[in-house]
Amino acid sequence: MSQSNSLMNDNIAMLGKLLGETIKGALGEGTYERVETIRQLSKASHNGDKQAHDKLVETLQNLPDKDFLPVAQAFNQFLNLTNTAEQYDTISQHAMGKENPVNFARIYETLKGKGANDEEIRKAIDEISIDLVLTAHPTEINRRSLINNLNEVSDCLQQLDHDDIVSYKQEHIMSRLKQLIIQYWFTAEIRKDRPTPNEEAKWGYDVIESSLWSAVPSFLKEFNKQLEASIGYKIPVDARPIHFTSWMGGDRDGNPNVTAVVTKDVLLQSRKRAATLFLKDIEVLVKELSMFNCTVEFRDYLGDAEVQEPYRALMKKLRSKLKKTIIFLDETIEGKHTTITDDIIFHNEQLWEPLIKCYDSLIACGMESIADDKLLDTLRRIKCFGVTLVKIDIRQESTRHTEALSELTLYLGLGDYAAWSETEKQTFLIKELSSKRPLIPQQWQPSAETKEVIDTFRVIAETPQGVIPVYVISMARTPSDVLAVHLLLKDTGCPYTLPVAPLFETLNDLNNASDVMQQLLNIGWYRGIIGNKQMVMIGYSDSAKDAGALAAGWAQYSAQEALLKTCNDAGVTLTLFHGRGGTIGRGGGPAKVALFSQPPGSLKGGLRVTEQGEMIRFKLGLPDLAITTLSLYIDAILEANILPPPAPKEEWRQTMDELSNISCKIYQDLVRNNDNFIPYFYQATPEAELAKLPLGSRPAKRKSTGGVESLRAIPWIFGWSQNRLMLPAWLGAGQALQQIIDEGKMNILETMYQDWPFFNTRISMLEMVYAKADSRIAAYYDQRLVDKNIQYLGTELREQLAKDTNTILNIAHDKSLMENLPLIASNIAMRNIYTVPLNLLQVELLQRVRSNEVHPDELEQALMVTISGIAAGMRNTG
Repeated sequence: MSQSNSLMNDNIAMLGKLLGETIKGALGEGTYERVETIRQLSKASHNGDKQAHDKLVETLQNLPDKDFLPVAQAFNQFLNLTNTAEQYDTISQHAMGKENPVNFARIYETLKGKGANDEEIRKAIDEISIDLVLTAHPTEINRRSLINNLNEVSDCLQQLDHDDIVSYKQEHIMSRLKQLIIQYWFTAEIRKDRPTPNEEAKWGYDVIESSLWSAVPSFLKEFNKQLEASIGYKIPVDARPIHFTSWMGGDRDGNPNVTAVVTKDVLLQSRKRAATLFLKDIEVLVKELSMFNCTVEFRDYLGDAEVQEPYRALMKKLRSKLKKTIIFLDETIEGKHTTITDDIIFHNEQLWEPLIKCYDSLIACGMESIADDKLLDTLRRIKCFGVTLVKIDIRQESTRHTEALSELTLYLGLGDYAAWSETEKQTFLIKELSSKRPLIPQQWQPSAETKEVIDTFRVIAETPQGVIPVYVISMARTPSDVLAVHLLLKDTGCPYTLPVAPLFETLNDLNNASDVMQQLLNIGWYRGIIGNKQMVMIGYSDSAKDAGALAAGWAQYSAQEALLKTCNDAGVTLTLFHGRGGTIGRGGGPAKVALFSQPPGSLKGGLRVTEQGEMIRFKLGLPDLAITTLSLYIDAILEANILPPPAPKEEWRQTMDELSNISCKIYQDLVRNNDNFIPYFYQATPEAELAKLPLGSRPAKRKSTGGVESLRAIPWIFGWSQNRLMLPAWLGAGQALQQIIDEGKMNILETMYQDWPFFNTRISMLEMVYAKADSRIAAYYDQRLVDKNIQYLGTELREQLAKDTNTILNIAHDKSLMENLPLIASNIAMRNIYTVPLNLLQVELLQRVRSNEVHPDELEQALMVTISGIAAGMRNTG
């Protein structure tokens, strides 16, 4: 066992012991003994003791109502503490082997070893553009207060992680850990109400303030130091290799709670948080920059030849302006009439210009070490975050624009826009886009739905250029979907050209993406306004829900290839925006693996990717974690751009086409064409109960009625992960692979697995999903919750899962799942001991809650806690 894994296990054991003591103190010896008995039975069951498993089931079935909530809490909290210990382990000095998480030497050695020269590496570094888009998808179950608590637990683990810690300090830290776990136990885990979009946005600002604000300049400082040592290169002060965007408060697709008023408020609150953070930075610089020596140019800029402390004088002026800016924003937020004056900092340049002049003067006067410390950190923050803290995308579904234009054309007596052919729509849109007169009459009183659409465009028109970087159209299908947004922008008075990105989501839309973009690029008006730059978003969640993970993965890959060629041929720089979720079924997986499995050249236009829900916390929630994540992204982008993965051979493409067709048919035959499937899904999973969890501001369904097609991808994946069948991540894939093997093509699959990162990633992700699936648990859900006449479906699916597992092991030449990743396999197994009781408990609760008998609120609460705990146990598959 490695030193790191030993430390993690020790930390888990220590946290478990403290939790046990807390339970004993809070609920007495009897409850503690009951929890401990359940844990021991689960451990024995996991090791193959059938009697122990039967006893575990019996114990949980006979649990009195009053014990459901404390038992659920115990196992849920243990899993969250385990995740915290594992999260800390990734950044601990033992895990790193005392190695810096930023290790350019390692990637430099790899690149040089494969033939790259320093000039190529410098050019690739100059072109790095990482835009991480923080989204509020409803997968973060934990309340903010509990997240803060767990973050402090991680801090305590870090303080204990020293061989030379003195005993009294160790006792003090252990005492604090005990307090934190007691706080955790006595704090309600599930919030009572859904967060508003404004509260979701505030959560995003908190992540920036508590983690990214320090992590980004720290990362760039260390990266720059290593670049200088390796290749004699410095990252320019005005470089912007890393930046952040948010969908919180801007994503209105299927979320009626995100309105124009909300977006306007979120934009203002974001500015206020930025001003407050920059004020803290400037306060530090007021104290630090007491030096008198400066250049003549700087003194001239300051406009005061006599001042003794020129840098401090400048910082005091900025401090005053930032304080006035905060007052101005407070008054604006309160709805008071305000006027922007020169004393209000509203644009990045108003902060950047004085600070860069200060920086240049310090350098010129031989004070480089001072310039390159806290002042440079602030300059980096201006480039990364700016005076808006984050930029905010607007996203809306295509039919909302169509309906708005339809209402308008009917009012104007032009006919029904929605009923026109695509050609007619394009002709109308291009004519109106080329016209100098507005189309929307001033006296028009549209419906509430259309007014909301137009009001959103008016908010965009009032917002300075660049603050809203892109308008994303979900369910984009035709060129007119894109042109319609441009027309609405024009007619609401937007004074600049806002980039508009179609989001291609379903299987058909991905397959048609290149053709749609080709048609757009053939329109003279469109080519004239895009400046030879285009962003296209690739949907991972909905395509997998539509066609199954394997077919969707190949459609995403093929769409990217075709889009790259189309834009390349037209001389247009393409930025691909990846709408990945955290889970395997929604395009998730390790960042480096995910980037390497994309087509060659796909990162040339920069990396733009969503960081969703709980993955924000797992990857960016602590400064050291964020530094590690940013380093992984940088390494992967450099390697992918300088040494791109191989393009697939024709034989591989044909094989993937065949696999895609077979797997898609199998998937859709069950999900769409089997009348028993939808009832089975709703009975075998807690999907209906998930809707009661106040996870996010967005409803679980796009429409209140309908089957799987109306269900959002997140509850679809979430439901199947709760009953441990993991269906969306594997359905159709193993059968398709086995069919190819039966055709005598095993050698092709083995070659693809060895030589093609895209295919290797598919197989590896399937292995991880199979490792976390549990047929015995899924069977128990069926036995207790599903009508007998449709239980056959579950039986068939579990039999298929077993066959598929063998198929994958044969291709990978592994004897057991995740054979090459023993530590991860071990962690999954360890978590399972605590997840299985929650599964069994959940079944019992579902059975009681669904029986329509009167049941206390504690049962509902306990059910919600089991959902939370199982999600914690499943991590990137839940």
